Amino acid sequence: MPPSAPQLEPASDVEFRNRSILIVDDDATISDGLSVALDRQGFQTRTAASGHEGLTLARQIHPDLVILDLRLPDVDGFTVCQRLVDDPQTCSIPVILLSAMERPDIIRRSRAAGGQYFVRKPYDPNALLVLIQQALGQHGGTAPF
Repeated sequence: MPPSAPQLEPASDVEFRNRSILIVDDDATISDGLSVALDRQGFQTRTAASGHEGLTLARQIHPDLVILDLRLPDVDGFTVCQRLVDDPQTCSIPVILLSAMERPDIIRRSRAAGGQYFVRKPYDPNALLVLIQQALGQHGGTAPF
């Protein structure tokens, strides 16, 4: 049985329906729950449990957005984000970085790696949905953290 999905308010903008989102997080409870919740909103989601798997999928499916955890079992999210930004195939994909880390340099390092958005865990699912819509609407433009 899939984990309980976060409850999201219905998406009001049909422009975002059928957009693809890649969720890269080694915690299946988080990635599966978020995937179910976003699928209910009309997004098409895929999940990856490691940085290398996430990079491979991003190159194969070219999602409209990547939601990326910083703590991964094989390579950290900063490195994955930098590789996405440096790759001509994936450099236009906006990245939302997620982390429960509280260190003061995390936001600076996230920005230096090319992440446009940063969200602390635990997050408000509806605030994340608004951020996803903003990221997709800007097609990779930068926004304040």
